[in-house]
Amino acid sequence: MTNKIKQIILFAGDIIILYLTLYFTLLIRYLEQPTINDWQTHFGPFTWVFIFWLIIFYISDLYNLHLAVNNARFFKLTVRSEIIAGALSAVFFYVNPNINIAPKTNLIIYLIIFFILFTLWRRFFNYLLHTQLPKNNILIIGSNNQVQEIITLTQEKPHLGYFVTDVIDTRDESEIGSLKSKIKNQKINTIILASNPRESSSLRSELFSCLPLNIKIMNLPNFYEEVTGKIPIEAINQMWFLENLSQGKKIGFDALKRIYDFALAIIIFVITLPFWFIIACLIKLESKGPVFYLSIRTGRNNKNFKLIKFRTMREDNNDRTLTRANDPRITKFGSIMRKTRIDEIPQVINVLKGQVSFVGPRPERPELIQELERVVPFYNERLLVKPGLTGWDQVSGEYHSPSVEDTLKKIQYDLFYIKNRTIYLDLSIILKTIATVLSRGGV
Repeated sequence: MTNKIKQIILFAGDIIILYLTLYFTLLIRYLEQPTINDWQTHFGPFTWVFIFWLIIFYISDLYNLHLAVNNARFFKLTVRSEIIAGALSAVFFYVNPNINIAPKTNLIIYLIIFFILFTLWRRFFNYLLHTQLPKNNILIIGSNNQVQEIITLTQEKPHLGYFVTDVIDTRDESEIGSLKSKIKNQKINTIILASNPRESSSLRSELFSCLPLNIKIMNLPNFYEEVTGKIPIEAINQMWFLENLSQGKKIGFDALKRIYDFALAIIIFVITLPFWFIIACLIKLESKGPVFYLSIRTGRNNKNFKLIKFRTMREDNNDRTLTRANDPRITKFGSIMRKTRIDEIPQVINVLKGQVSFVGPRPERPELIQELERVVPFYNERLLVKPGLTGWDQVSGEYHSPSVEDTLKKIQYDLFYIKNRTIYLDLSIILKTIATVLSRGGV
């Protein structure tokens, strides 16, 4: 069962739970079976409400298969999502008095029942994945750091449905010779190639003889990408870029992306412009210096540009080094702007000028890029596309500093985005960014 099918089942199950909860709410509220008239009154309005609920669940990461139900983060996200969804539902009913539904009591009953049913449904789904549904038994040929990472991941998250049964050492000819018997005895569904079969004639022959067994064969980068949402830097080479990052395939998407980037930037600029004067006054009142902070960043194809933000730091004794925790240079109003991302609003000017996109790899300083490209493999390849105000890395749920170790993790997310960028992925990242800003999460 693929991850996409699992997510579709989760989504369908959530829809059933939403309507089942409505049934139990009406049953408990009125102490009798809901009549056809009751359903006609409630079905239409609640369907609109449920659409917003499902969107909130999505941007809250509740369709992330890596999120185990018995995990504290799941309960935190569920409670937060339900509070937001409940508040929006109340607003919806109160601003639409013609609907004729008073949600006060009904909504409280609904929220309690939904939380119980939703949690039970998700636990049941994970139980099925863990114990009842057939496992995707995996045999890995070769070993490296990414193989160990995959083994650890599948052990820590059995609900993902993957089980690594064996790892074959390609230096051992007897191990390679036993490949066919291992596949039959261990009921292998998928072979992951961490070693290149072109480098071993015996491995090629054994794999060729396994074709009648009707098993799936994947290379390590593709499998790693599928289960983690990242590209394994250590397992790819220049050929990977030639095979996967042909920019000619994305010409149509890039043209469409420029259109909706421009349209969205215009809308944000027009809506926020009346507040720019107020923000400017507050910045000037708190500390001396310009309203805007201009920072040199490197964009697509190594072209430098000036990124525009509202100034959040004092100019006095500012050495322009990277921001650190509890940085004393940040003003009080600057801290508020950073937490709410207000300081980034002027970047819509950069979007309008075509220097950045709303979604893409984070734009970095030229001097930092020069330093990192010497020690981080393929770091410069992230500049094949426009940088973005937000990106796949920023919504990954991990904080990554400018250190070399964290930059290695960031570029794995950046390359995943560059390879897989679509309108759907862009919309997903934008929605999750909005959720992060509203929850004051992220950095």
